[in-house]
Amino acid sequence: MTIKRLFILLVLVVSKDIYSQEVLPIYTDYLSDNYYLLHPSMAGAASCAKVRLSARQQWAGQSDAPALQTLSFNGRVGERSGAGIILINDKNGYHAQKGMRLTYAHHLLFSRDEIDLNQLSFGINVGFAQSTLDETDFLIGNPEYDPIIDGTIVQKASYFNVDIGASYNYLDFYAHATVKNALASDRKLYTDREPVNLKRVVFNMGYTFGDEERLLWEPSMLFQYISQTKESMVDVNLKVYKNLDFGRLWGGFSYRRSLDGAEYVEGTSVKAQKLQYFSPILGINYNRFMLAYTYSHLGGNVKFDNAGFHNITLGINLFCKPEKYHCNCPAVN
Repeated sequence: MTIKRLFILLVLVVSKDIYSQEVLPIYTDYLSDNYYLLHPSMAGAASCAKVRLSARQQWAGQSDAPALQTLSFNGRVGERSGAGIILINDKNGYHAQKGMRLTYAHHLLFSRDEIDLNQLSFGINVGFAQSTLDETDFLIGNPEYDPIIDGTIVQKASYFNVDIGASYNYLDFYAHATVKNALASDRKLYTDREPVNLKRVVFNMGYTFGDEERLLWEPSMLFQYISQTKESMVDVNLKVYKNLDFGRLWGGFSYRRSLDGAEYVEGTSVKAQKLQYFSPILGINYNRFMLAYTYSHLGGNVKFDNAGFHNITLGINLFCKPEKYHCNCPAVN
């Protein structure tokens, strides 16, 4: 791999992950019955309280490859409110982050009864995180490393931020919008001039249709915009559900594409590449338990490794109430 090809790889992949270290990274695990990871307004929106444990491993077989684990819980509080908590453990080479997010949501029901779903929800996350940079291995085999690097310490920095969002669920349709890291956040872990604007805007919508005795189909899309770098990307998703005696079998496919890109030189020609992910998803609900697996393949000619990204989500639904809405709305009923 040439230096220029390595540079374009860093632009397409690493720069995105650097910013994702500041927030809960947005992958495809939200499609594993886990919209609460993205949108605080979904806390307590469902008929059950939900516990979700998710683990993601990138570039299997590579040492110090990025890995992320999240543990979340959200449920109803009273008749019109919801609350939740997310624990985060994110590691990427020498950089690591541990964090916690606390959530409150309020739900406004516009329908005259609880049969027809017509609900507007608002939510807020309050997040605390500690980032660490382990410099103790920087000088091994490289005594002429940057002199500004001490090489004997583990740097630490803590910060605070909030997410603000809203959701609208109407019968078989849903839409969510969230501003993540809405506050300027000053963190001096790498340099004294790190960006303080970590804002990311996320919007997604979808619709579920079909025959619940046969198959239910759920097309959806997600758009996100990173304020500091002006990057934007879109997910196009399709899920299908099959109800069974013991629960539900479901699967789908997600395609993510960056709307921005970068040019690189290959031989005597200049080429362009945009970030692309191809992600098949398979899941099963057995009574109150849930298991889902996602495999993500990074497309394009310039990439660090051909190995895919693996994500497993385990879940259990607690304190469930009878399904009260007459709609095809898996995230709520």
